[in-house]
Amino acid sequence: MASPVNPPRGMRDFLPVDKARRERVLAVIRSVFSAHGFDEIETPVMEDSSRLHAGLGGDNEKLAYGVLKRGLSAEDFATATDALDLTDLGLRFDLTVPLTRFYATHRAELPAVFRVIQAAPVWRAERPQKGRYRQFVQCDIDIIGEAGPLAEIELLTATVDTFAALGLTGCTLRINDRRLLIGMLEIFGFAAESREQVLITIDKLDKVGPEGVVAELRERGSDATAVEALDAFFRRPQTLEQPSFGERAIRTALPAGADDAVVAQLAGIGRAVAGGHVEFDPFLVRGMGYYTSTIFEIAHPDLPYSLGGGGRYDGMIGRFLGVDVPAAGFSIGFERIVDLVRLRDDESAGGVALMYDSDVTSATLMRLKAELIASGRRVRLERAPRNLKPLLAQLTASGFTEIATVSIGAATVADLRMRNLAAG
Repeated sequence: MASPVNPPRGMRDFLPVDKARRERVLAVIRSVFSAHGFDEIETPVMEDSSRLHAGLGGDNEKLAYGVLKRGLSAEDFATATDALDLTDLGLRFDLTVPLTRFYATHRAELPAVFRVIQAAPVWRAERPQKGRYRQFVQCDIDIIGEAGPLAEIELLTATVDTFAALGLTGCTLRINDRRLLIGMLEIFGFAAESREQVLITIDKLDKVGPEGVVAELRERGSDATAVEALDAFFRRPQTLEQPSFGERAIRTALPAGADDAVVAQLAGIGRAVAGGHVEFDPFLVRGMGYYTSTIFEIAHPDLPYSLGGGGRYDGMIGRFLGVDVPAAGFSIGFERIVDLVRLRDDESAGGVALMYDSDVTSATLMRLKAELIASGRRVRLERAPRNLKPLLAQLTASGFTEIATVSIGAATVADLRMRNLAAG
C-alpha cells in the first residue's frame, strides 16, 4: 500500500470549500480596509538575505528560510563560517520588512501619507504545532508618513470595523507605549543595557504570572534592587487591573514619574477610537524590537491569545532610505480568525449544478451553461452518478444551492426543473 503523500510539515493544502471560506474572509477584510482609504500592494516572496537579516525582524530572523546562491562549489561549503555565507536570498518572514524596502524603492511615486494593505503568505521555520505553521497568511495595514497619533487612530478604527464586519464582537484593544515601558524600568533602576532582556521576560507575564517574571529575573542575575522594586509594583492591587482609558486611569496603573506627554497621547488615542473597547496594559510588550512608541494588540474574550497586533516603527524605513520616515502598522492574525468566522453565504452567488446523462450532447450542455452564466449564476456540469447522495453533499459544501437534471429535449434554461439542495 502506497504511503500518503502529504505537504511539507507545517504547510497545508486547502480543499475547495476551505479555500472559498478563506477567500470570503479575505474579501471582507480587504473591503473594509479599502473603505478606510488603504491601497493594496504586492511585493516579491523573496528579499535579499542581507535585508532579511539586518536586525529589523527580531527573533523572526532566526526562523527565516534562506535560498542558496547559484553555482556553489564544494570549496564554498567547506570555507563558509556561517550558513548565511551561502545564501543571497530568503523567503520573507513577515510583510513589514518588504514594505520598508518597497517604500524606499518607490517613495517618489507614492503619496506623502501612504496607507497600504498587504494580504499575502509568509514563511518561518517554526516548530509545527496546533495553530502554528511554517507558511501562513498575514493581513497588514500600515500608514507611512504620518507622525501624529492620527495614524494609530486610523489603524485601530479600521481594525475594529473589520472585526465587526467579520462578526467577531466583544473584542478588546490593549494599548501601551514602549517609551512608558522603558521609563518604568528606568524608574525601578534597571540599567539601560539590560532593559531589552528585562522586557523579553516581562513579555511572558500572561504565561508565568508576576511570580514567574520575578523568579526569572533573579535567576538571570538582574539588579536585585530593581527586581525588588518591580516585585513590589506587581503586588499593588491596582497594577494588574488593566484599566479603561483616561489619563487618571493610566497614571494609576503606572509608577510615579511616567512621561506626562506620552500618557496624554495614549489617552487621546483611546478616546478617539470609535466602536472599540480600549484598555491600557502597562505590561504589553510586543516582542519586535523595532517598535519605537505606541504598541497594541486585539483580543477576543473567548480566546487565550491575541488576534492581531502592531505598533509604531519610526526608525525602520530610515535604515534603507537614510532619512527617518514615521510609520505605524497593524497585522491581523488571519489564520487565527479564519476558523472563527462564520460568514453567511450570499444567496445571489449560489450556484447551480447541471446533472446530465451520456446521451445529452456537449453542445446542449454548453448552451445551457452559457445561458445560466449570462444570468449571473455559477454553473458546474456533473455527470449523473449511481449514488446521488455523496454528490449532493459535495455540491452543498461547495456553495451550490440548486441542481437540475438535463434531458435530451432541454433547449433553454426554462425547460429545466430546478431542485433546491437545501430541501434535501
